Amino acid sequence: MNISNTANPNLDQPLDPALLSDYPGPIAADIPPANLDDPAAARSDWLRVPAASPNSAARQAAAERQAVLTKPPGSLGMLETVAVRLAALQGTPHPHLERVWITIFAGDHGVAAEGVSAFPQAVTIEMIRNFARGGAAICVAARAIGAELEIINLGTALTLEPEAGVKDQILGPGTANFTLEPAMTEHQLAQALGAGRHAAERARLADCQLFIGGEMGIANTTAAAAVACALLNASPATLAGPGTGLDQRGVAHKAAVIQRALDHHAGTLSSPLEALRRLGGFEIAALSGAYLASAHMGLPVLVDGFISSVAALVATRLQPAAADWMFFGHASAEPGHAAVIDALGVTPLLDLGMRLGEGSGAATAVPLLRLACALHNEMATFAEAQVSTRL
Repeated sequence: MNISNTANPNLDQPLDPALLSDYPGPIAADIPPANLDDPAAARSDWLRVPAASPNSAARQAAAERQAVLTKPPGSLGMLETVAVRLAALQGTPHPHLERVWITIFAGDHGVAAEGVSAFPQAVTIEMIRNFARGGAAICVAARAIGAELEIINLGTALTLEPEAGVKDQILGPGTANFTLEPAMTEHQLAQALGAGRHAAERARLADCQLFIGGEMGIANTTAAAAVACALLNASPATLAGPGTGLDQRGVAHKAAVIQRALDHHAGTLSSPLEALRRLGGFEIAALSGAYLASAHMGLPVLVDGFISSVAALVATRLQPAAADWMFFGHASAEPGHAAVIDALGVTPLLDLGMRLGEGSGAATAVPLLRLACALHNEMATFAEAQVSTRL
C-alpha cells in the first residue's frame, strides 16, 4: 500500500487538462473549468459531460475468445461477463487489472446530533488517523492487493490536527443537521463533487485501471438512507439499518429521524442533486463526483456497499450511461442496499455479509476481477489444447 500525498495538493483547483489529453473519450480537457466562487456554475457544468463509450469491437473480440476457451459456454458464470466487460472498458480483447486506486473520503454529519449512531463523532477523526497510520481494514486490504490509497478529510465536527498521509479539503465542520436545514450549501455541494472528480483524475493520471471510493463518517448510513428514500420514494422503515450497530429500537429511531427530514424537505427533493444537497454528506457527494468523472474519462469503477451504492445511484440518475463503467463489489448486510441494487439493476460480485464501508468490500472483490482476467487471457482454446468441441 502506498499512501499518496502527490498530485494536485490544492484540491479546489482543477488538474491540468493537458495531462489527460492522451486519453480517449470526453475527459477533463472537455470539461468547462469549475469556478467555485460561482456555486451554480460549479455545481452543474462538468456534470453534463457524457460518459465515455465502451469499445464494442473489444467486447466482441473478448466474447468470441470466451466462446472458444476449453470449457462449456457460460460455465464460469460472472467471471466470463466480468472479463468481457473489462475488455470493452479497457478497449482491448485481453484486459488486465494490475493498478488499483482507492480514495477514502471522510466527513461528519450534523444529523448525528439526533442520536442515530451507536458511536460518537470523535470516531470520525480517530478513524482518519487510523487510515493514515495503516491500521484500518481498508489499509490492510490495500496492501494485500497492492493498491494506491489516499485519504481526504472533507470536514469533521472535531478538530483534526494535520496528519501525514491525509489531504485536507475542509468544506465545513461536517454537514448541517438535515432535519432542520439542508445538509450542504450549494457551494459545499460543488466542492464535494469536485473533490471526487479530482480524485478520479489523479487515479487516471497515475495510469490506474480501476477506481475504488470508500467513505468514513459517523451517521453516514443515515444520510445515505435518506438520499435513497428520496430517490426511490421509499419508506425509511424499509431502508434504515443498524449502521454502526444500532439495536431494533435504535433503528426505529433512525427511521423516524429520516422521516422527519423527508417531511421537512418535502417538495424540494425531485432533483437528484437537490436530494443529495439537502440529505447527503460531503463524502457521499464526493463519491458521486468521482463516479461521474471516472465515467467521463473511461476509468472503470468498483463500487463498495450501501453508502457507495447510494452515491452511484445519484451518479446514474444524473448520467445514466455512467452505469456502464461500474462494477459492484459486494452485497452489503445493510437492509437498504438490496433496494438500491435492485433500482440500479445490478448484481454484486460477492455476498459475504459485510457492512464495514471504507471501500473494504470493493477491495475484497479485486482478486476476483483479477482472476477473471487471468482465466480469460491464459486459458487454452479448444484448438490450442486439441480438445474436441462437439460429438
